[in-house]
Amino acid sequence: MRSQICVLPGDGIGKEVTDQAEKVLRALEKRFGHSFELERALIGGAAIDETGGPLPERTLRACRESDAVLMGAVGGPRWDGAPWEKRPEKGLLDIRKELGLFANLRPAVIFRELAGASLLRPDIVEGGIDLLVVRELTGGVYFGEPKGRDEADGSRSAYNTMRYSEQEIARIARVGFESARKRRGRVCSVDKANVLAVSELWREVVREVAKDYPDVELSHMYVDNAAMQLVRDPTQFDVILTSNLFGDILSDEAASITGSIGLLPSASLSGSGFGLYEPVHGSAPDIEGRNQANPMAMLLSLAMMLRYSLGLEGEAKSVEEAVAAVLKQGFRTRDLAHSGETVAGCSEIGDLVAEGV
Repeated sequence: MRSQICVLPGDGIGKEVTDQAEKVLRALEKRFGHSFELERALIGGAAIDETGGPLPERTLRACRESDAVLMGAVGGPRWDGAPWEKRPEKGLLDIRKELGLFANLRPAVIFRELAGASLLRPDIVEGGIDLLVVRELTGGVYFGEPKGRDEADGSRSAYNTMRYSEQEIARIARVGFESARKRRGRVCSVDKANVLAVSELWREVVREVAKDYPDVELSHMYVDNAAMQLVRDPTQFDVILTSNLFGDILSDEAASITGSIGLLPSASLSGSGFGLYEPVHGSAPDIEGRNQANPMAMLLSLAMMLRYSLGLEGEAKSVEEAVAAVLKQGFRTRDLAHSGETVAGCSEIGDLVAEGV
């Protein structure tokens, strides 16, 4: 199989972790006889420094000509004081919109070998944590209009608009229900329908879509309760379906309870199956260039790319099993290591996973 992949290293540790993904792709080529053509392009702060903007047209063109996109991370303190149009995060929002990446999938799983790293009580963790957050990604308060700032009579004000159409809600709901069919058959739709009109519509449309999935159990939960339940008993969740803002918060919370954000991948998908795949963690500029980054989330994101965009299920499982095997052998990056455990660098983990696929 021949595939074109656009690689966006981005900022901070982005290049280090995407380098490890390339190692694993080359190993997969040898084992399975594939050909992965990689084209690197700029996004985020790196793009601002070279081109003046966070998402150059050349990058968009390279993405559109590819079968899938792998991205490292964007952002860093160097650009924190810049106007919004010159911020790395603007490039991230724009690429989602430009490529129609409306569905964000974030699995949160505790590896058996790392159960002790979770911040939750052992009696909670021992039940196993395996949930999937399905987050709408191109609507809601991050993209709603009008938005802006005003000043009148010496007083400043700012405003954003949370807006969803029934079509936007229905299409992400279908992703949630289809995902549940491949898992344990349960969807919990999270909203704030007791106070938000947009959430009332969200709940109505989700219920309508649910009629097409009689084999999937649907429940509803207010977002404040969902945040509490994720900490109290995450084992009750299978698929969490929610909006852009709520999904942003809940998926990061789900990441924290697994023990390390360095282990969590994500996929952002269009309606055609085209996707952008990135680790949940940020650019971590404090450890940039020190070979201390944890590349496992990037490698698990690579596995999601193989599964969702390229249709290579066997290859995806091979990567996931190789990551699990490295953990079972006792290798840990700095963020995971406890006293007495073997600390491995970013490149060493990449080598070990590449050898194991």
